[in-house]
Amino acid sequence: MRDDLFFHAKRRLIFPGLSILLVLATGLFAGAMAMDDSGVFQALKKRLVADGFDLKRIDTIFASPAVTFEEGGVSAYFIHNEAKLNYAQFTLPWSIASARSYMQAHQYALDSAQNKYGVDKEVITAIILVETKLGTYTGNKSVINTLSTLSAMAEAVPRQMIWNNLPDDDRRMSRAEFEKKADQKASWAYQELKAFLTYTQKEGLDPTTIKGSYAGAMGISQFMPSNIGPFGQDGNADGKVDLFVHADAISSIAAYLKNYGWKPGMTGKAAYDVVYHYNHSKYYVNTILEIAEKLKG
Repeated sequence: MRDDLFFHAKRRLIFPGLSILLVLATGLFAGAMAMDDSGVFQALKKRLVADGFDLKRIDTIFASPAVTFEEGGVSAYFIHNEAKLNYAQFTLPWSIASARSYMQAHQYALDSAQNKYGVDKEVITAIILVETKLGTYTGNKSVINTLSTLSAMAEAVPRQMIWNNLPDDDRRMSRAEFEKKADQKASWAYQELKAFLTYTQKEGLDPTTIKGSYAGAMGISQFMPSNIGPFGQDGNADGKVDLFVHADAISSIAAYLKNYGWKPGMTGKAAYDVVYHYNHSKYYVNTILEIAEKLKG
């Protein structure tokens, strides 16, 4: 036993740097593991409370087993490519026929929105068709998990976890580019998270149960939370703004487009500019306007 002790002591003397590195590596690994558990949102929770959110409510929300740090879902933000989306499918005859049926089923809500806001009901329908396949698919990602994970990237360890999770074959950016985008997304997501928590509190909703897109957009209209406050409408007059209700989503889209300049009889170029606010993609806007023309025909 003494010889063994001597051997280990001698080895530590010969490789002191290696021992230090092992200790540091172990500490970093343990820190990452701790952050991967309940500690990952600690800094975020403190920021929310400092910005006026109730401590008890924040603790309760983040203590829910439904609230987790989601590297996989958030990684899509860094590999998503709008040009690869198949918007053309929505201009096919069967899709247009489905949209016509939707317009008949929701004629009252669409006519009401068009009369009130001056926005063509065909454009509203086209947006709902492309965004959520006429409300049949509104997303399966936890909105609070998406926005909280993105917001947490303001801290070094959560950010590193996202970087590590990016598939090597899908990485199309340098680390410097990633850092720049992570800064932008963390700041943006935090504002969206605050808007989401404010909206769910106002409407008496459980934020841990709401599903949306990989980006945190929600409802039939796929609004980001920050758009619900200024543009969300109670289309069915039940005293609530619920974007998972068709009448509310239809009126909300109309209010949004009117705010950005939609007017009856506007030119194609002007219409393009307005719809571009909804999604900053030429491919998307051209598809929406093409669908609308087909629905009018």
